[in-house]
Amino acid sequence: MELVKKKIHMDRINGRAGTQMVLEEDVNISDNKMDANYLLSSKGEIIMEEVRPGENVVSLKGKLVVSILYLTDMEGMCASMEAVIPFEEKVNMEGIGNGDTILTESCIEDLTVGLINSRKFSVQAVVSFSLAREEQMECETAVDLYHEEPVEYRKCVYPVVELVLHKKDIFRLKEEMELTGNLPNVFQTIWHHICFDHVEFKALEEKLSIQGEMRAFFLYEGEGDNDKTQWYENTVPFSGIIECHGCRENMIPDISYHLGQCNVEVRQDFDGEERVFCVEPVLDLDIHLYEEENLEVISDVYGVDKEIEALATQMPVKSLLLAGSGKCKIAEHVRIQNPEMPMYQLIHSDGEIRIDEQTIVENGIAVSGTLLVTTLYLSAGGAKAIYSTVNELPFQYVIEAENILPTCVYKLRSSIEQLTVTMLDSDELDVKAALQFKVIVFSVQNRDLVTDIRVEPLDLNKLSELPGMVICIAGPGETLWDIGKKYYVPVAQLKEVNELPTEEISAGDKILVVKGGI
Repeated sequence: MELVKKKIHMDRINGRAGTQMVLEEDVNISDNKMDANYLLSSKGEIIMEEVRPGENVVSLKGKLVVSILYLTDMEGMCASMEAVIPFEEKVNMEGIGNGDTILTESCIEDLTVGLINSRKFSVQAVVSFSLAREEQMECETAVDLYHEEPVEYRKCVYPVVELVLHKKDIFRLKEEMELTGNLPNVFQTIWHHICFDHVEFKALEEKLSIQGEMRAFFLYEGEGDNDKTQWYENTVPFSGIIECHGCRENMIPDISYHLGQCNVEVRQDFDGEERVFCVEPVLDLDIHLYEEENLEVISDVYGVDKEIEALATQMPVKSLLLAGSGKCKIAEHVRIQNPEMPMYQLIHSDGEIRIDEQTIVENGIAVSGTLLVTTLYLSAGGAKAIYSTVNELPFQYVIEAENILPTCVYKLRSSIEQLTVTMLDSDELDVKAALQFKVIVFSVQNRDLVTDIRVEPLDLNKLSELPGMVICIAGPGETLWDIGKKYYVPVAQLKEVNELPTEEISAGDKILVVKGGI
Protein backbone atom coordinates (compact mmCIF):
# COMPACT_ATOMS: atom_id res chain seq x y z
CA MET A 1 0.00 0.00 0.00
CA GLU A 2 1.59 3.28 -1.12
CA LEU A 3 0.49 6.88 -1.04
CA VAL A 4 1.00 9.08 -4.11
CA LYS A 5 2.04 12.52 -2.93
CA LYS A 6 2.20 15.97 -4.42
CA LYS A 7 4.24 18.95 -3.26
CA ILE A 8 2.56 22.35 -2.93
CA HIS A 9 4.70 25.50 -3.12
CA MET A 10 3.35 28.59 -1.43
CA ASP A 11 4.61 31.90 -0.15
CA ARG A 12 3.58 33.58 3.05
CA ILE A 13 4.36 36.67 5.07
CA ASN A 14 5.81 35.69 8.42
CA GLY A 15 6.51 38.85 10.36
CA ARG A 16 6.08 42.55 9.69
CA ALA A 17 7.72 45.72 10.94
CA GLY A 18 7.74 49.38 10.11
CA THR A 19 9.51 52.60 10.88
CA GLN A 20 9.28 56.28 10.11
CA MET A 21 12.04 58.84 9.86
CA VAL A 22 12.39 62.55 9.21
CA LEU A 23 15.04 63.58 6.70
CA GLU A 24 15.98 67.24 6.55
CA GLU A 25 18.76 69.30 5.14
CA ASP A 26 19.49 72.78 3.78
CA VAL A 27 20.93 72.58 0.27
CA ASN A 28 22.82 75.24 -1.63
CA ILE A 29 22.34 76.02 -5.31
CA SER A 30 25.54 75.17 -7.17
CA ASP A 31 27.65 78.03 -8.50
CA ASN A 32 26.82 77.30 -12.13
CA LYS A 33 23.06 77.70 -11.49
CA MET A 34 21.10 80.95 -11.50
CA ASP A 35 19.61 82.48 -8.37
CA ALA A 36 16.19 81.28 -7.22
CA ASN A 37 13.23 83.62 -7.01
CA TYR A 38 10.24 81.27 -6.57
CA LEU A 39 9.77 77.54 -5.92
CA LEU A 40 7.72 75.97 -8.70
CA SER A 41 7.68 72.23 -8.01
CA SER A 42 9.49 69.44 -6.23
CA LYS A 43 9.39 65.66 -6.41
CA GLY A 44 11.10 63.09 -4.26
CA GLU A 45 12.23 59.52 -4.74
CA ILE A 46 13.55 56.95 -2.29
CA ILE A 47 16.40 54.88 -3.71
CA MET A 48 17.19 51.80 -1.64
CA GLU A 49 20.83 50.75 -1.84
CA GLU A 50 20.85 47.96 0.73
CA VAL A 51 18.36 45.92 2.76
CA ARG A 52 20.40 43.63 5.01
CA PRO A 53 18.72 41.26 7.50
CA GLY A 54 20.63 40.34 10.65
CA GLU A 55 19.81 38.77 13.99
CA ASN A 56 16.39 40.26 14.88
CA VAL A 57 17.21 43.45 12.98
CA VAL A 58 17.09 44.77 9.41
CA SER A 59 19.57 47.42 8.25
CA LEU A 60 18.33 49.88 5.65
CA LYS A 61 20.61 52.08 3.59
CA GLY A 62 19.67 54.46 0.80
CA LYS A 63 19.07 58.05 -0.19
CA LEU A 64 16.29 60.52 -0.73
CA VAL A 65 16.66 62.29 -4.07
CA VAL A 66 14.65 65.52 -4.41
CA SER A 67 14.36 67.30 -7.75
CA ILE A 68 13.57 71.02 -7.39
CA LEU A 69 12.19 73.26 -10.13
CA TYR A 70 12.37 76.98 -9.52
CA LEU A 71 11.85 80.34 -11.20
CA THR A 72 15.08 82.28 -11.56
CA ASP A 73 15.64 85.99 -11.15
CA MET A 74 15.94 86.22 -14.93
CA GLU A 75 12.64 87.08 -16.60
CA GLY A 76 10.79 84.05 -17.96
CA MET A 77 13.54 81.54 -17.10
CA CYS A 78 13.35 78.38 -15.00
CA ALA A 79 16.09 76.19 -13.58
CA SER A 80 16.33 72.95 -11.63
CA MET A 81 18.60 71.31 -9.11
CA GLU A 82 18.85 68.07 -7.18
CA ALA A 83 19.21 67.48 -3.45
CA VAL A 84 20.48 64.14 -2.15
CA ILE A 85 20.01 63.16 1.51
CA PRO A 86 21.56 59.79 2.46
CA PHE A 87 20.15 57.72 5.31
CA GLU A 88 20.87 54.58 7.33
CA GLU A 89 18.38 52.99 9.71
CA LYS A 90 18.06 49.81 11.76
CA VAL A 91 14.61 48.31 12.23
CA ASN A 92 13.97 45.75 14.98
CA MET A 93 12.21 42.68 13.62
CA GLU A 94 11.67 39.68 15.86
CA GLY A 95 12.76 36.34 14.45
CA ILE A 96 14.70 37.70 11.49
CA GLY A 97 18.01 36.13 10.58
CA ASN A 98 20.72 36.31 7.95
CA GLY A 99 19.59 35.19 4.53
CA ASP A 100 15.89 35.91 5.06
CA THR A 101 13.94 37.54 2.23
CA ILE A 102 12.70 40.99 3.23
CA LEU A 103 10.11 42.82 1.15
CA THR A 104 10.49 46.56 1.60
CA GLU A 105 8.12 49.34 0.62
CA SER A 106 8.96 53.01 1.12
CA CYS A 107 6.61 55.97 1.04
CA ILE A 108 7.26 59.70 1.20
CA GLU A 109 4.37 60.73 3.41
CA ASP A 110 5.22 64.42 3.32
CA LEU A 111 7.77 66.48 1.37
CA THR A 112 8.25 70.14 2.15
CA VAL A 113 10.70 72.28 0.18
CA GLY A 114 11.15 75.94 1.11
CA LEU A 115 13.13 78.81 -0.38
CA ILE A 116 15.45 80.18 2.35
CA ASN A 117 17.18 82.72 0.14
CA SER A 118 18.18 83.10 -3.48
CA ARG A 119 20.95 80.49 -3.08
CA LYS A 120 19.50 77.99 -0.62
CA PHE A 121 16.51 75.65 -0.20
CA SER A 122 15.35 73.75 2.87
CA VAL A 123 14.23 70.15 2.38
CA GLN A 124 12.24 68.17 4.91
CA ALA A 125 10.63 64.79 4.29
CA VAL A 126 8.71 62.30 6.40
CA VAL A 127 9.49 58.84 5.06
CA SER A 128 7.93 55.55 6.19
CA PHE A 129 9.16 52.03 5.54
CA SER A 130 7.11 48.83 5.67
CA LEU A 131 9.04 45.57 5.98
CA ALA A 132 7.73 42.04 5.58
CA ARG A 133 9.51 38.72 5.86
CA GLU A 134 8.56 36.50 2.93
CA GLU A 135 8.94 32.73 3.28
CA GLN A 136 8.73 30.06 0.62
CA MET A 137 6.77 27.10 1.98
CA GLU A 138 6.61 23.56 0.67
CA CYS A 139 4.10 21.05 1.97
CA GLU A 140 3.29 17.54 0.80
CA THR A 141 -0.07 15.82 0.69
CA ALA A 142 -1.49 12.50 -0.54
CA VAL A 143 -3.44 12.68 -3.81
CA ASP A 144 -3.88 8.95 -4.54
CA LEU A 145 -3.36 5.48 -3.10
CA TYR A 146 -1.90 2.37 -4.71
CA HIS A 147 -3.24 -0.79 -3.02
CA GLU A 148 -3.95 -4.47 -3.57
CA GLU A 149 -5.74 -5.30 -0.32
CA PRO A 150 -9.31 -4.04 0.32
CA VAL A 151 -9.23 -0.41 1.46
CA GLU A 152 -11.66 2.48 1.35
CA TYR A 153 -10.50 6.04 0.78
CA ARG A 154 -12.23 9.23 -0.13
CA LYS A 155 -11.09 12.49 -1.66
CA CYS A 156 -11.97 16.14 -1.41
CA VAL A 157 -11.07 19.12 -3.54
CA TYR A 158 -9.26 22.19 -2.26
CA PRO A 159 -8.73 25.30 -4.37
CA VAL A 160 -5.00 25.99 -4.17
CA VAL A 161 -2.84 28.76 -5.58
CA GLU A 162 0.81 27.84 -5.89
CA LEU A 163 3.76 30.20 -6.19
CA VAL A 164 5.55 29.07 -9.33
CA LEU A 165 8.11 31.85 -9.67
CA HIS A 166 9.42 34.84 -7.74
CA LYS A 167 12.19 36.93 -9.22
CA LYS A 168 13.32 40.48 -9.88
CA ASP A 169 13.88 41.70 -13.41
CA ILE A 170 14.04 44.86 -15.50
CA PHE A 171 12.34 46.11 -18.65
CA ARG A 172 14.22 48.59 -20.82
CA LEU A 173 12.47 51.01 -23.11
CA LYS A 174 13.68 53.51 -25.68
CA GLU A 175 11.46 56.16 -27.22
CA GLU A 176 12.25 59.19 -29.38
CA MET A 177 9.95 62.22 -29.37
CA GLU A 178 10.42 65.02 -31.87
CA LEU A 179 9.31 68.58 -31.18
CA THR A 180 6.35 69.90 -33.14
CA GLY A 181 7.08 72.48 -35.81
CA ASN A 182 5.92 75.50 -33.81
CA LEU A 183 8.48 74.96 -31.04
CA PRO A 184 12.06 76.25 -31.13
CA ASN A 185 15.12 74.02 -31.00
CA VAL A 186 16.43 72.80 -27.66
CA PHE A 187 19.39 74.62 -26.16
CA GLN A 188 19.32 72.69 -22.90
CA THR A 189 16.84 70.60 -20.87
CA ILE A 190 15.69 72.13 -17.60
CA TRP A 191 13.21 69.59 -16.17
CA HIS A 192 11.51 66.39 -17.16
CA HIS A 193 8.79 64.18 -15.71
CA ILE A 194 8.37 60.60 -16.96
CA CYS A 195 5.56 58.32 -15.78
CA PHE A 196 3.72 55.20 -16.88
CA ASP A 197 -0.02 54.57 -17.18
CA HIS A 198 -2.29 51.60 -18.01
CA VAL A 199 0.54 49.09 -17.53
CA GLU A 200 -0.65 45.51 -17.98
CA PHE A 201 1.21 42.20 -17.77
CA LYS A 202 0.16 38.88 -19.29
CA ALA A 203 1.67 35.44 -18.79
CA LEU A 204 2.67 33.59 -21.96
CA GLU A 205 4.77 30.50 -22.66
CA GLU A 206 8.24 31.15 -21.22
CA LYS A 207 7.71 34.92 -21.29
CA LEU A 208 5.67 37.85 -20.05
CA SER A 209 4.12 40.50 -22.24
CA ILE A 210 3.95 44.10 -21.06
CA GLN A 211 2.07 47.02 -22.54
CA GLY A 212 1.04 50.47 -21.46
CA GLU A 213 1.63 54.16 -22.07
CA MET A 214 4.57 56.40 -21.25
CA ARG A 215 3.89 60.07 -20.54
CA ALA A 216 6.75 62.54 -20.86
CA PHE A 217 6.89 66.26 -20.06
CA PHE A 218 9.87 68.51 -20.71
CA LEU A 219 10.77 72.06 -19.81
CA TYR A 220 13.68 73.34 -21.85
CA GLU A 221 15.55 76.47 -22.74
CA GLY A 222 14.94 77.47 -26.34
CA GLU A 223 17.70 78.21 -28.79
CA GLY A 224 18.59 81.67 -30.07
CA ASP A 225 15.93 84.37 -29.86
CA ASN A 226 13.54 81.89 -28.23
CA ASP A 227 15.75 81.40 -25.18
CA LYS A 228 12.91 81.60 -22.68
CA THR A 229 11.51 78.49 -21.02
CA GLN A 230 9.60 76.28 -23.46
CA TRP A 231 7.64 73.12 -22.85
CA TYR A 232 6.64 69.96 -24.65
CA GLU A 233 4.74 66.83 -23.64
CA ASN A 234 3.73 63.64 -25.35
CA THR A 235 2.19 60.24 -24.61
CA VAL A 236 3.33 57.16 -26.48
CA PRO A 237 2.10 53.57 -26.25
CA PHE A 238 4.64 50.82 -25.69
CA SER A 239 4.74 47.05 -25.59
CA GLY A 240 7.37 44.41 -25.18
CA ILE A 241 8.37 40.94 -24.07
CA ILE A 242 10.21 39.87 -20.92
CA GLU A 243 11.87 36.47 -21.05
CA CYS A 244 10.65 34.42 -18.10
CA HIS A 245 11.67 30.78 -17.81
CA GLY A 246 8.96 28.67 -16.19
CA CYS A 247 6.13 31.00 -17.14
CA ARG A 248 3.04 29.48 -18.71
CA GLU A 249 -0.17 30.82 -20.16
CA ASN A 250 -3.03 31.40 -17.73
CA MET A 251 -0.70 31.93 -14.80
CA ILE A 252 -1.69 34.77 -12.50
CA PRO A 253 0.88 37.58 -12.59
CA ASP A 254 1.33 39.73 -9.51
CA ILE A 255 3.95 42.24 -10.62
CA SER A 256 4.94 45.52 -9.05
CA TYR A 257 7.02 48.02 -10.99
CA HIS A 258 8.63 51.38 -10.50
CA LEU A 259 10.75 53.67 -12.60
CA GLY A 260 14.42 53.08 -11.96
CA GLN A 261 17.17 54.68 -13.97
CA CYS A 262 15.97 57.03 -16.72
CA ASN A 263 18.31 58.67 -19.22
CA VAL A 264 17.03 61.69 -21.15
CA GLU A 265 19.11 63.14 -23.98
CA VAL A 266 18.52 65.65 -26.76
CA ARG A 267 19.53 64.46 -30.22
CA GLN A 268 19.59 65.94 -33.67
CA ASP A 269 16.86 65.39 -36.24
CA PHE A 270 17.51 64.65 -39.92
CA ASP A 271 18.33 68.32 -40.51
CA GLY A 272 20.96 68.33 -37.77
CA GLU A 273 18.91 70.42 -35.36
CA GLU A 274 18.49 69.67 -31.64
CA ARG A 275 14.81 68.72 -31.71
CA VAL A 276 14.53 65.08 -30.56
CA PHE A 277 14.15 63.97 -26.94
CA CYS A 278 15.49 60.44 -26.50
CA VAL A 279 14.08 58.78 -23.38
CA GLU A 280 15.56 55.49 -22.11
CA PRO A 281 13.75 54.44 -18.91
CA VAL A 282 14.25 51.22 -16.97
CA LEU A 283 11.33 49.66 -15.11
CA ASP A 284 12.37 47.64 -12.06
CA LEU A 285 10.05 44.62 -11.74
CA ASP A 286 9.23 42.41 -8.77
CA ILE A 287 7.57 39.36 -10.30
CA HIS A 288 5.36 36.81 -8.55
CA LEU A 289 3.69 34.19 -10.76
CA TYR A 290 0.92 32.01 -9.33
CA GLU A 291 -0.92 29.00 -10.70
CA GLU A 292 -4.40 28.09 -9.55
CA GLU A 293 -5.82 24.58 -9.47
CA ASN A 294 -8.53 22.55 -7.79
CA LEU A 295 -6.37 20.00 -6.02
CA GLU A 296 -7.98 16.61 -5.36
CA VAL A 297 -6.47 15.14 -2.21
CA ILE A 298 -7.12 12.10 -0.04
CA SER A 299 -9.06 13.19 3.01
CA ASP A 300 -9.65 9.88 4.86
CA VAL A 301 -8.89 6.14 4.73
CA TYR A 302 -10.22 3.05 6.47
CA GLY A 303 -9.61 -0.65 6.10
CA VAL A 304 -11.94 -3.59 5.54
CA ASP A 305 -9.67 -6.38 6.71
CA LYS A 306 -7.01 -4.27 8.43
CA GLU A 307 -6.85 -1.29 10.75
CA ILE A 308 -5.87 1.59 8.46
CA GLU A 309 -5.62 5.16 9.72
CA ALA A 310 -4.86 8.35 7.80
CA LEU A 311 -2.21 10.52 9.48
CA ALA A 312 -2.79 14.21 8.79
CA THR A 313 -0.89 17.43 9.46
CA GLN A 314 -2.60 20.79 9.69
CA MET A 315 -1.15 23.23 7.16
CA PRO A 316 -2.16 26.72 5.97
CA VAL A 317 -3.40 26.40 2.38
CA LYS A 318 -3.51 29.49 0.18
CA SER A 319 -6.23 30.04 -2.42
CA LEU A 320 -7.09 32.93 -4.69
CA LEU A 321 -10.16 34.87 -3.65
CA LEU A 322 -9.96 37.77 -6.07
CA ALA A 323 -7.70 39.34 -8.70
CA GLY A 324 -9.45 42.46 -9.89
CA SER A 325 -9.57 46.22 -9.92
CA GLY A 326 -11.78 49.16 -9.05
CA LYS A 327 -11.97 52.75 -10.17
CA CYS A 328 -12.60 55.86 -8.09
CA LYS A 329 -13.57 59.12 -9.79
CA ILE A 330 -12.80 62.59 -8.46
CA ALA A 331 -14.25 65.85 -9.77
CA GLU A 332 -13.68 69.17 -8.00
CA HIS A 333 -13.26 72.88 -8.62
CA VAL A 334 -10.18 74.24 -6.85
CA ARG A 335 -8.56 77.64 -6.57
CA ILE A 336 -4.88 78.37 -7.08
CA GLN A 337 -2.67 78.94 -4.07
CA ASN A 338 -1.51 82.39 -5.11
CA PRO A 339 -4.37 84.44 -6.56
CA GLU A 340 -2.00 87.39 -6.86
CA MET A 341 -0.34 85.39 -9.66
CA PRO A 342 -3.40 84.75 -11.90
CA MET A 343 -3.40 82.15 -14.66
CA TYR A 344 -3.07 82.96 -18.32
CA GLN A 345 -2.38 79.50 -19.77
CA LEU A 346 -2.02 75.99 -18.35
CA ILE A 347 1.26 74.21 -19.05
CA HIS A 348 1.20 70.83 -17.32
CA SER A 349 -0.43 68.90 -14.48
CA ASP A 350 0.60 65.72 -12.74
CA GLY A 351 -0.76 63.86 -9.73
CA GLU A 352 0.41 61.72 -6.85
CA ILE A 353 -1.73 59.33 -4.81
CA ARG A 354 -1.06 59.23 -1.08
CA ILE A 355 -2.95 56.47 0.72
CA ASP A 356 -3.56 57.24 4.38
CA GLU A 357 -5.53 54.13 5.36
CA GLN A 358 -6.65 50.79 3.94
CA THR A 359 -8.86 48.41 5.87
CA ILE A 360 -10.76 45.18 5.22
CA VAL A 361 -14.48 45.80 5.61
CA GLU A 362 -17.51 43.65 4.83
CA ASN A 363 -17.19 42.44 1.22
CA GLY A 364 -14.46 44.92 0.37
CA ILE A 365 -11.33 46.92 1.12
CA ALA A 366 -11.85 50.53 2.19
CA VAL A 367 -9.19 52.96 0.97
CA SER A 368 -8.85 56.63 1.88
CA GLY A 369 -6.22 59.18 1.05
CA THR A 370 -5.36 62.25 -0.96
CA LEU A 371 -4.69 62.99 -4.61
CA LEU A 372 -1.99 65.66 -4.78
CA VAL A 373 -2.25 67.65 -8.04
CA THR A 374 0.59 69.97 -9.08
CA THR A 375 -0.17 72.36 -11.95
CA LEU A 376 2.29 74.57 -13.80
CA TYR A 377 0.82 77.59 -15.54
CA LEU A 378 1.81 80.76 -17.33
CA SER A 379 0.86 83.79 -15.31
CA ALA A 380 -1.31 86.62 -16.61
CA GLY A 381 1.18 89.26 -15.48
CA GLY A 382 3.27 91.36 -17.80
CA ALA A 383 6.31 89.05 -17.64
CA LYS A 384 4.14 85.97 -18.23
CA ALA A 385 6.38 83.86 -15.98
CA ILE A 386 5.74 80.25 -15.02
CA TYR A 387 4.15 79.61 -11.63
CA SER A 388 2.65 76.59 -9.93
CA THR A 389 -0.18 75.58 -7.63
CA VAL A 390 -0.61 72.44 -5.53
CA ASN A 391 -4.07 71.18 -4.58
CA GLU A 392 -5.04 68.27 -2.32
CA LEU A 393 -8.19 66.33 -3.22
CA PRO A 394 -9.32 63.78 -0.59
CA PHE A 395 -10.93 60.50 -1.65
CA GLN A 396 -12.61 57.48 -0.10
CA TYR A 397 -13.36 54.28 -1.96
CA VAL A 398 -14.34 50.67 -1.28
CA ILE A 399 -12.94 48.03 -3.63
CA GLU A 400 -15.45 45.21 -3.93
CA ALA A 401 -14.14 41.88 -2.66
CA GLU A 402 -16.96 39.48 -1.91
CA ASN A 403 -16.42 37.09 1.01
CA ILE A 404 -13.20 38.76 2.10
CA LEU A 405 -12.32 38.15 5.76
CA PRO A 406 -9.96 39.92 8.17
CA THR A 407 -7.69 36.87 7.94
CA CYS A 408 -7.23 37.29 4.18
CA VAL A 409 -3.95 38.52 2.72
CA TYR A 410 -4.02 41.12 -0.03
CA LYS A 411 -1.81 43.38 -2.12
CA LEU A 412 -3.11 46.75 -3.26
CA ARG A 413 -1.60 48.97 -5.95
CA SER A 414 -2.87 52.37 -7.01
CA SER A 415 -2.36 54.43 -10.15
CA ILE A 416 -3.83 57.47 -11.85
CA GLU A 417 -5.71 56.24 -14.88
CA GLN A 418 -6.78 59.69 -16.03
CA LEU A 419 -6.11 63.27 -14.94
CA THR A 420 -7.64 66.27 -16.67
CA VAL A 421 -7.15 69.83 -15.43
CA THR A 422 -8.84 72.73 -17.21
CA MET A 423 -8.84 76.46 -16.47
CA LEU A 424 -12.23 77.90 -15.52
CA ASP A 425 -10.96 81.45 -15.02
CA SER A 426 -7.77 83.17 -13.89
CA ASP A 427 -7.80 81.65 -10.40
CA GLU A 428 -9.99 78.52 -10.61
CA LEU A 429 -9.36 75.04 -11.99
CA ASP A 430 -11.61 72.12 -12.82
CA VAL A 431 -9.93 68.83 -11.84
CA LYS A 432 -11.22 65.46 -13.00
CA ALA A 433 -9.37 62.26 -12.16
CA ALA A 434 -9.89 58.51 -12.28
CA LEU A 435 -7.88 56.49 -9.77
CA GLN A 436 -7.40 52.79 -10.40
CA PHE A 437 -6.87 50.29 -7.59
CA LYS A 438 -5.63 46.83 -8.50
CA VAL A 439 -5.95 44.19 -5.83
CA ILE A 440 -5.09 40.52 -5.45
CA VAL A 441 -6.65 38.79 -2.44
CA PHE A 442 -5.66 35.41 -1.01
CA SER A 443 -7.62 33.33 1.45
CA VAL A 444 -5.50 31.30 3.86
CA GLN A 445 -7.20 28.38 5.64
CA ASN A 446 -5.78 25.63 7.82
CA ARG A 447 -6.40 22.24 6.21
CA ASP A 448 -5.77 18.73 7.49
CA LEU A 449 -3.50 17.25 4.80
CA VAL A 450 -2.91 13.49 4.78
CA THR A 451 0.82 12.83 4.75
CA ASP A 452 1.01 9.14 5.76
CA ILE A 453 -1.06 6.06 6.67
CA ARG A 454 -0.73 3.57 9.47
CA VAL A 455 -1.59 -0.08 8.77
CA GLU A 456 -2.07 -2.63 11.58
CA PRO A 457 -3.84 -5.99 11.96
CA LEU A 458 -7.52 -5.85 12.89
CA ASP A 459 -8.40 -5.70 16.56
CA LEU A 460 -10.31 -8.98 16.78
CA ASN A 461 -11.82 -8.13 20.16
CA LYS A 462 -13.23 -4.93 18.74
CA LEU A 463 -14.45 -6.74 15.62
CA SER A 464 -16.22 -9.46 17.65
CA GLU A 465 -18.28 -6.81 19.40
CA LEU A 466 -19.73 -5.60 16.10
CA PRO A 467 -22.94 -7.30 14.93
CA GLY A 468 -22.94 -9.27 11.69
CA MET A 469 -26.10 -7.50 10.61
CA VAL A 470 -27.64 -4.32 11.93
CA ILE A 471 -29.96 -1.54 10.89
CA CYS A 472 -28.46 1.92 11.56
CA ILE A 473 -30.54 5.07 11.75
CA ALA A 474 -28.50 7.88 10.23
CA GLY A 475 -27.88 10.79 12.58
CA PRO A 476 -27.68 14.47 11.59
CA GLY A 477 -24.78 14.96 9.20
CA GLU A 478 -23.90 11.27 9.18
CA THR A 479 -22.81 9.78 5.84
CA LEU A 480 -22.45 6.31 4.32
CA TRP A 481 -18.71 6.79 4.76
CA ASP A 482 -19.14 7.24 8.52
CA ILE A 483 -21.28 4.10 8.76
CA GLY A 484 -18.93 2.03 6.58
CA LYS A 485 -15.89 3.15 8.60
CA LYS A 486 -17.62 2.22 11.86
CA TYR A 487 -18.48 -1.31 10.70
CA TYR A 488 -15.49 -1.99 8.34
CA VAL A 489 -17.84 -2.26 5.35
CA PRO A 490 -17.13 -0.82 1.87
CA VAL A 491 -19.34 2.10 0.84
CA ALA A 492 -20.15 0.35 -2.44
CA GLN A 493 -21.50 -2.65 -0.48
CA LEU A 494 -23.75 -0.37 1.61
CA LYS A 495 -25.15 1.20 -1.56
CA GLU A 496 -25.76 -2.21 -3.14
CA VAL A 497 -27.45 -3.76 -0.09
CA ASN A 498 -29.66 -0.70 0.44
CA GLU A 499 -30.29 -0.19 -3.31
CA LEU A 500 -29.07 3.41 -3.11
CA PRO A 501 -28.35 5.17 -6.45
CA THR A 502 -25.98 7.65 -4.77
CA GLU A 503 -24.15 8.08 -1.47
CA GLU A 504 -26.59 10.76 -0.36
CA ILE A 505 -28.51 9.94 2.82
CA SER A 506 -30.49 12.05 5.27
CA ALA A 507 -30.89 12.07 9.02
CA GLY A 508 -33.39 9.36 10.03
CA ASP A 509 -32.71 7.08 7.04
CA LYS A 510 -32.49 3.38 7.92
CA ILE A 511 -29.35 1.73 6.57
CA LEU A 512 -28.91 -2.06 6.58
CA VAL A 513 -25.35 -3.10 7.36
CA VAL A 514 -24.32 -6.69 6.55
CA LYS A 515 -20.84 -7.63 7.68
CA GLY A 516 -19.07 -9.95 5.31
CA GLY A 517 -15.88 -10.71 3.51
CA ILE A 518 -13.77 -10.92 6.68
